[in-house]
Amino acid sequence: MSNGDLNWIANFIWGIADDVLRDYYVRGKYRDVILPMTVIRRLDAVLEPNKKAVLEMKRHLDEAGVSNQDAALRRAACQAFYNTSPFLLRDLRSRAKAQQLKADFEAYLDGFSPNVQEILDKFKFRNQIPTLVEADILGNLIEKFLDPSINLSPIPVYEPRGGIRLPALDNHAMGTIFEELIRRFNEENNEEAGEHFTPRDVVRLMADLIVLPIADRIESGTYLLYDGACGTGGMLTIADERLKEIAAKRGKEVSIHLFGQEVNPETYAITKADLLLKGQGEEVEQFQLGSTLSQDAFPSREFDFMLSNPPYGKSWKTDLERMGGKGDIRDPRFIIEHNGDSEFKLVTRSSDGQMMFLVNMLSKMKHKTLLGSRIAEVHNGSSLFTGDAGQGESNIRRWIIENDWLEAIIALPLTMFYNTGIATYIWVITNRKPEHRRGRVQLIDATQWFKPLRKNLGKKNCELSEEDIRRICDTFLEFRETEQSKIFLNQAFGYWKVTVERPLRLKGIDHERACTPAEIKRLKESAERSESAPPVIRKIHKSGTVPDPLHGLFEVMIKGKPRVVEYEPDTELRDNEQVPLQEEGGIEAFLRREVLPYAADAWYDPESIRIGYEVSFTRYFYKPKPLRTLEEIRTDIVAVERETEGLIQSILIDAERD
Repeated sequence: MSNGDLNWIANFIWGIADDVLRDYYVRGKYRDVILPMTVIRRLDAVLEPNKKAVLEMKRHLDEAGVSNQDAALRRAACQAFYNTSPFLLRDLRSRAKAQQLKADFEAYLDGFSPNVQEILDKFKFRNQIPTLVEADILGNLIEKFLDPSINLSPIPVYEPRGGIRLPALDNHAMGTIFEELIRRFNEENNEEAGEHFTPRDVVRLMADLIVLPIADRIESGTYLLYDGACGTGGMLTIADERLKEIAAKRGKEVSIHLFGQEVNPETYAITKADLLLKGQGEEVEQFQLGSTLSQDAFPSREFDFMLSNPPYGKSWKTDLERMGGKGDIRDPRFIIEHNGDSEFKLVTRSSDGQMMFLVNMLSKMKHKTLLGSRIAEVHNGSSLFTGDAGQGESNIRRWIIENDWLEAIIALPLTMFYNTGIATYIWVITNRKPEHRRGRVQLIDATQWFKPLRKNLGKKNCELSEEDIRRICDTFLEFRETEQSKIFLNQAFGYWKVTVERPLRLKGIDHERACTPAEIKRLKESAERSESAPPVIRKIHKSGTVPDPLHGLFEVMIKGKPRVVEYEPDTELRDNEQVPLQEEGGIEAFLRREVLPYAADAWYDPESIRIGYEVSFTRYFYKPKPLRTLEEIRTDIVAVERETEGLIQSILIDAERD
């Protein structure tokens, strides 16, 4: 089914909202009715061919006194769900009286199997029925969804002579329609549509990035796929399809099990409905509602493949409080042992929890299998550089890179997403790097590889064509330096953060004795600072102490004898330096070259050193644009002068007339 067909269906459903609900609901509330009704109509269409068989089976089971009827009714329905009410949706449109229609519609909803009941509960759809009945629009709503010009079923509608009148709407296409509707509803509410779903072209790229590198090593067997912010489940669906496709081409038989967690009840309900329609009743139980950060539904699970587009720029303060607060958090996913530190914290600022989702997935990697785990996750630009050395974001980057898990980061085109034009990046991670990638990270600038859309979808004005996806994947797999591909040693992204001190210099002090802490406090309040004044001594070391000016041990003459002293640092002159881990000669060589020529009395405290990591795409892919010539600037100025000639005089004349 083409994008044009899908847009037509989405427009049709949106039109139902405008036609039926406009006078009784604000546009931002259309979703409370339209999304569950779309799901209900699709479920109803799937169940229609076997409705009689279900009712007959129900009658037999009741007569036999069988209490556990679920499995038998599923078999009768030939689906992972069923409806035991005497009604199909089309039976309800002829109900003339509003109260009778209400009773019958509620009986119809009550007839669905327990797994569908959960979906309806998450939509809170029953809360809308009184409003629909009171406004006398329930019947009209049902009629609209039964319009013969639209098919929401995965089964084609045939002509009397056997030809297809309306094509089937598969689950992939239905997911696309749901996502387009959610985007429109969120725009009406000024909400962030991108929190709910990721464009399918981006998902296809992510699926290929995690599957293609190990395509030749996939064996027949069972594989687990996971998304900790699964939304409508699109990422898992596409990755599932892609893995099966690649395995089949190589003569392998694979069994795929999907796992997901979603915090939004509405999108969770859509996901579960999608799985039921696929006949994956058992898979439904592997999708859980709740916050991945504070209510991890799969604490003991490990997965082969993981994909996600977590919310970015969104507070996770509530989750943090549930987990004990930043100082008391003890979740083993986020407080780990690394590089000798048993309390290494992977806890970000509460204002943005996107990288916490990445840490969650990293905690679920398989370490004892041949293929290990492969991860693709979308982040915005802040994930590359926010967080100072020793802080959560930087620690996460350090943990990933020092474990040699980061394969690549890919910069996507701008305006790829429905709600934002900010820069976005795909992180590709594995704990089974091939030999030629070990110790290295690939950065790919794919910002110019896209196809413009004929019509914008929200802020999305471009997409990745099949050719673009193939080009990005080829660049990734080839792993060589090009204009769009840069390869770096892991250490290239690391740095030492060093605190550089300079002595406190005060007028009128005794420069041959050490001041007590109390004296220093008083002097800071009363004495005058001056670059020409002697430094304040806070400690005089015993004879024999070796001077080491770079570490704050200075040799001076006190009462005619050489002594080693420590100076009180001036907090107003304190500075921090970022020293690259690749700096030849290390920290001291850097300070001698970059600091001491300009501040000969400076020193650093080794205890102050913190290791940080950041990735600067701008620096690595910056392309300077030549400045305009003076002649070009002069021409523009002259043109502006000609355009405005007489304008000021005209304004003055008009002012005088007034």
